[in-house]
Amino acid sequence: MEQNDFIKRLIAGEESAYGKLIYDFQQKVFSTCISFVPNKEEAEDLAQDVFVEVFNSIHKFKGKSKLSTWIYRITTNKCLEFIRKRNTKKRFAFLQSLSGNTIPIDKTSYFTEMNHPGIILENKEKSETLFLAINSLPEAQRVVFTLHKIDGLSYQEISEITQKSISSVESLMFRAKKNLQKLLEDFYKKNM
Repeated sequence: MEQNDFIKRLIAGEESAYGKLIYDFQQKVFSTCISFVPNKEEAEDLAQDVFVEVFNSIHKFKGKSKLSTWIYRITTNKCLEFIRKRNTKKRFAFLQSLSGNTIPIDKTSYFTEMNHPGIILENKEKSETLFLAINSLPEAQRVVFTLHKIDGLSYQEISEITQKSISSVESLMFRAKKNLQKLLEDFYKKNM
């Protein structure tokens, strides 16, 4: 009943309800964003986009899941959308360079923020290698792996967020681990 009352207050546009929503979820949303997009400024921008989306579409929330699940779903989708757009821009720049119409490419490392609490590695280079490997996984595997291993969500929570069965989530996690193992093994064989 408490969630229903809170959602009614959000739909009514109560400022105190929005304040509570941001207070309760800002760190969780930011942590998920930085798990997918390990750059502090871009993760902060994405987190803001998530809350704008939540505010603009709270009236569409049907209550079939917990509010937190719905917000995680929006966060995950915003992050994946951002990654897809970034990858499209990279492909476009590559194609332009092939055709001779080169445009300046940002040479700075994309992975500038490696202080994520879920990642404890010896140094930034290893963290960057891990994030590159995670980001090379197929999208469904990347989502499940990130939400479980980095954000610490249970298979049940991931099932609700992704709208997949628990057995599908377990299968995706198994394949993600196998693929990461192979990717990292190949990387270290080449670089040792």
